[in-house]
Amino acid sequence: MRRVIEFTRIRFFMIALSILVIAAGLTGTVLQQGFNLGIDFQAGSSQRVEIGVSASAEQVRSALGDLPGTLVQTVGAEELRQFSIRVRDTGEIEDFSSVMPLRVLSRLEQAFGADNVQELEAAYVGPRFAGDLAGQAAMLTTLALALILMYLWFRFRLGYAVAAIATLVHDVLFMLGFIGALQIEVSTATIAAVLTIVGYSLNDTIVIFDRIRENETLLRDAPFSTVVNTSITQSLSRTLITSVTTMLAVLAIYIFATGTIQDFALNLMVGIVVGTYSSIFIASPTLLGWHRRQRARSKKKQMQKYGRAVTEEPVSRAESFAGPSTSPQPAAVPAGEPQPVTVPDVDAVKRELSQKKQQTAGRYVPRSKRKKKR
Repeated sequence: MRRVIEFTRIRFFMIALSILVIAAGLTGTVLQQGFNLGIDFQAGSSQRVEIGVSASAEQVRSALGDLPGTLVQTVGAEELRQFSIRVRDTGEIEDFSSVMPLRVLSRLEQAFGADNVQELEAAYVGPRFAGDLAGQAAMLTTLALALILMYLWFRFRLGYAVAAIATLVHDVLFMLGFIGALQIEVSTATIAAVLTIVGYSLNDTIVIFDRIRENETLLRDAPFSTVVNTSITQSLSRTLITSVTTMLAVLAIYIFATGTIQDFALNLMVGIVVGTYSSIFIASPTLLGWHRRQRARSKKKQMQKYGRAVTEEPVSRAESFAGPSTSPQPAAVPAGEPQPVTVPDVDAVKRELSQKKQQTAGRYVPRSKRKKKR
């Protein structure tokens, strides 16, 4: 016998906690007057320059000084000494597209020398293009969720797909609240981090769902809540070990990286925690709620059609043929104490089914009961 952790008992508390945290994050985003959009989603100038002396991205960034919304990235190998410089257009400078590139070159020449700075290319991203890019990012995220829903509907059943999508929506809303409340800059790296978190959370959720589907067959006579709790308990060690090892790798990136890569690692670390939490406390309880709702609907139809309802917990085939059991029953637990929940070992159930199949393999079947071949 194996002890099962009853995760579904606290499902309402955990769902309420998630709603409270998400609401707090989104409220903080509204109070901060929206998201801190990076220059990937706002108008601004973009330049690629080559510096003839040894320089790092941090040195170039400090040379630019207080220019608004500056993003400096190394292009290619460090030996090339090429840098991508993007500056956000805040609307405070007139004729930004022609003034800002000259101002950037002037500050770089002051820091590294006029003969050591060469502009390779320059461009200006207008507000319309930036708005189109943000719309495309939102559309692609929605399309990804729709494709996930279709896959899970085909791979499992509709209830599993609905529970998985509810979990992914929970993760995305949590991350949006976290990013907006802390005013982390929203860039293409942020979108990549959110989509990575969606994939990570979905992987954890599918592992648990696959175990639930397997245990539905092995524990056919057990309540569905017991099947869910058993499946989560069996998958718990795998889920936690995977999360911890992934977190250690991302933590190393966060410590040694800078700029947008560091923000990417921070979003991933928070997303790993949220994805692990949601696959245990959001996905499976949502599936349990869907199952009970569908069962209640089926009982209602049964009542309307036959005037009686299907029992909530079906009686096993062995009990229905053998009649009431005469074996001694376990002692009753006092009403004030929690009821212990134990389920048969899955391996023991498999062995029992295999033995029954071997016992009935050579049994004679009367000709009248044999299936006729068409």
